[in-house]
Amino acid sequence: MKRNIKLNSVLPLLFLISSIAGADEGDYKHILKKNYQLVYDSPNYVQTISDMFTDGMFYGRLRSNTFLYNWEEETASQNSHFITGIGGSLVYKTATFLDTDLTAGLYYSKAFFDEDSDSVSSLKSGKDLLNRYDYSKGDGRAMAVLGQAYLSYKGLPETEIRVGRQLVETFYTKSNDTKMIPNTFDGVVVKNRTIPNTALKIAYLTKQKLRDHTTSHSVLMYDDSDTANKSTWNGNDDSAMHKGLSYTNLTAAGKETDAPLITGDFSNRYIENLKLDASFYVVPDLLSQAMAEANYRAKVGKIVITPGIRYIKQFDNGAGEIGGASYNGNLAGVSGASSGYKDASSLDSQMIAARLVGIYKNYNINLGYSNVLDEADLVTPWRGFPTAGYTRSMARYNWMANTKSYRAQLTINSNQSGAYEDLVTQLSFLHTDADESKGYFDENYYYIGFIQNIPSMSDLQWRLRLGYTDTKELYADSLDSRLEINYLF
Repeated sequence: MKRNIKLNSVLPLLFLISSIAGADEGDYKHILKKNYQLVYDSPNYVQTISDMFTDGMFYGRLRSNTFLYNWEEETASQNSHFITGIGGSLVYKTATFLDTDLTAGLYYSKAFFDEDSDSVSSLKSGKDLLNRYDYSKGDGRAMAVLGQAYLSYKGLPETEIRVGRQLVETFYTKSNDTKMIPNTFDGVVVKNRTIPNTALKIAYLTKQKLRDHTTSHSVLMYDDSDTANKSTWNGNDDSAMHKGLSYTNLTAAGKETDAPLITGDFSNRYIENLKLDASFYVVPDLLSQAMAEANYRAKVGKIVITPGIRYIKQFDNGAGEIGGASYNGNLAGVSGASSGYKDASSLDSQMIAARLVGIYKNYNINLGYSNVLDEADLVTPWRGFPTAGYTRSMARYNWMANTKSYRAQLTINSNQSGAYEDLVTQLSFLHTDADESKGYFDENYYYIGFIQNIPSMSDLQWRLRLGYTDTKELYADSLDSRLEINYLF
């Protein structure tokens, strides 16, 4: 099934590049950072409600994302493929009046791929460029969504309250805007800095809308209500979703299928050079987690060294008996020891992780280790990754039970303020020691990534990321290549 890339698949990307290359460079209204988050220059405070809207600001973004996925061994169920998406976003923020402001964001994505050679179900990382459920219904390859629509109130001391659909950046929830449309949530988020040297954030989230969805869905339900008509693509079908926590299984157990997600972060810098973090999430009557982390910064000559440690405890509040200990769902309804798990009906679990970060001038070295104990898989399907910052690399999910991971990462030039006019380079090697009795295999993962804003046109940024998987699992070796271009205005 190997084949040449067709020219008509490349033309949309070339058209986008040529179109935006002639645009005029303006002042920075927003900056796209290495972690894919946008930093905004927000409008000012105003004295009248009419000025609230007339002094508001629009933030535009044109983007293209191209994915080339190559399998070393092709089979009937996996084939190498190419997919491109073009689109963008337009976000509007009002000025602040009586401590209140509004934000709305529209997002669009159009996917281009050869459907005669690549079935939509075979797409890997590029699947998020379109809504597969809508596509299966004959609604085409485009998505147009209201990604943000929230009210912000800052009238309480050191406090901000946001209500509505929004990007929620906590340890467990992320916008993870690496494709075309960010991961968003509907709910209430409260941020507070009343305690000295301390930041608090609490969120009550009723719905999630994953990056490849046009409508919001339950935060913790895999929708198998109508599998013949692809309902599994319409609920929470995140790669890290626990498929045993399905509509069928939750309904049979008498549990709600639309339970909320309650999550929060605590960060403290009271002691000099010591950063303490704690986070939690609760999905009532199903599952909860708590995380604690400490990082201490020490300067040794011209080198800054920061050792860190993270601990996660997962509490089974009823989800284990419904969905099982494995998040692939194959242990739903099973009890006792099974498929390599000591207790197939329990989701109680733990993870420990440690790292050593060294910074010298524009070089950053991160040596990380993580160990998920031999109990149950960790469940975090909201794009916040338990091993992030320690052993998580692009598209790797290494928080299954009895999994140990080791990563070495070098980043160059990431300490720039503003646009990345000097080339940012990141290289990493990840070894994952998996538990074959649970159906997983050891793997080595090699990654290199680049980011740069064009110096002569700094609102134009390109990113290239390459990840190669070398594993003991038959037919699983693959190359994941991604090219992204962003123009902000």
